[in-house]
Amino acid sequence: MTYTYKYPRPSLTVDILLFRHKGEKTEILLIQRKHEPFKEKWAFPGGFIEMDETLEEAAKRELTEETNLRVQSLKQFKAYDDPDRDPRGRTISIVFYTFLKNPNHPAIAGDDAKDAQWYSILDLPPLAFDHDKIITEAIEKIIYK
Repeated sequence: MTYTYKYPRPSLTVDILLFRHKGEKTEILLIQRKHEPFKEKWAFPGGFIEMDETLEEAAKRELTEETNLRVQSLKQFKAYDDPDRDPRGRTISIVFYTFLKNPNHPAIAGDDAKDAQWYSILDLPPLAFDHDKIITEAIEKIIYK
């Protein structure tokens, strides 16, 4: 049986903060977006969840599709729900994070990522969506806690 709810529903996405320690530096993996919105801007790996997967399964799938990297576990960081955070419409994102155990494992862009690069958390390019806000909070609460 299918039930149609009469009220609008938001979309749900996941974003992944993948950190690594490289010497004395902490770096984060960013993908360059292949499509609009924010085409060619840098962002966290992530995307829309499928109807048959958990949030963590969606995050692991998106990370692998966009970077060819696999992780064993992720920790939920925070939900971001500003009504205007995504120009495509009302979208809520659940942000996950982890630290890569093998800092030399290469990231290879795939799916809707044009490129994948590691950046120092102290020297980031302009980011898509509200990712500047997210990384600022994550650095404060995860890296410098």
